Amino acid sequence: MKQRLLFLLLLTVISYNSTAQVTGQMQQVRPPGAPGNPQQNQTDTNYVYNRKPPYTLKRYFKSLAGKDSMNINRMWAGSLILPGSAQLYNKEYWKIPVIYGAIGGFAYAGYRNNTLWHETGDPGYKNARNLFYLGAALSYWGSVMDGISNYKYHKDVLPARASLYSAMLPGLGQIYNGDYWKVPIFYGGFITVGYFISSNNSQFQRYKYMYYETSNPESPLYGKYNAQTMKYYKDTYRRYRDYSILTGIVVYALNIIDANVFAHLQDFDISEDLTASFVPGVIMPVNPQLSYNVGPTVGLNLKLTF
Repeated sequence: MKQRLLFLLLLTVISYNSTAQVTGQMQQVRPPGAPGNPQQNQTDTNYVYNRKPPYTLKRYFKSLAGKDSMNINRMWAGSLILPGSAQLYNKEYWKIPVIYGAIGGFAYAGYRNNTLWHETGDPGYKNARNLFYLGAALSYWGSVMDGISNYKYHKDVLPARASLYSAMLPGLGQIYNGDYWKVPIFYGGFITVGYFISSNNSQFQRYKYMYYETSNPESPLYGKYNAQTMKYYKDTYRRYRDYSILTGIVVYALNIIDANVFAHLQDFDISEDLTASFVPGVIMPVNPQLSYNVGPTVGLNLKLTF
């Protein structure tokens, strides 16, 4: 009887140890993302601690002070809000008073001529006002473009610079990439779209006037034309005009996308040299935690050059 009890106790201990070992192995081979996976938890913790902190306004001003760096997109956005900030980041301090002097001088001259035009009614003052305001706008635009062009980068071609060039002046990004032949294509598209916008808008304004006149009982055109027909043409040409504007936006967006994509392809090897080589190699498990009792494997590495 005692021997039987001792045998049952020993069998229970062995069963408990075996169950514990199997449970431990099952925890090791859980798929990624499963609860309780120690490697997954460690990966998540590393991801949280290795994630880059957000770029704050404090970091932006530290970058302007030369204590931090920023990419060209942030520099460009900052120069749109605060003219001269790009020159401050590029350490071209002498340009800042020039920029503010030009913008302020043109803006004041435009304001002065606008006052004289209202006082005297002389159209010459009106034309001068428009020219001075245009000069202020071009000075502001030039300050932004100057900051983009003088942004320091370790490569000859920066895709973000090409995109901003095309955003500020369509076709300039293509010139920056060396794709000069694309410039007349895009400007041809802009001219065509502009023609259709102008033509459809003229027809829309015409039939809009006709609709109001044919709907007014006191108008001499009342009863001569069908008001519903005029409304149909008015709505049709308005829709055509809106489609033309949307097409212009698409052409503008394609101009930016094209500049960015082909700037990325500047470093892409498109030569006709295509080679392949086989070398011995040792293949390690992708994740040792998920491969139980699996060691390195000897195989062949295929290397393609194209």
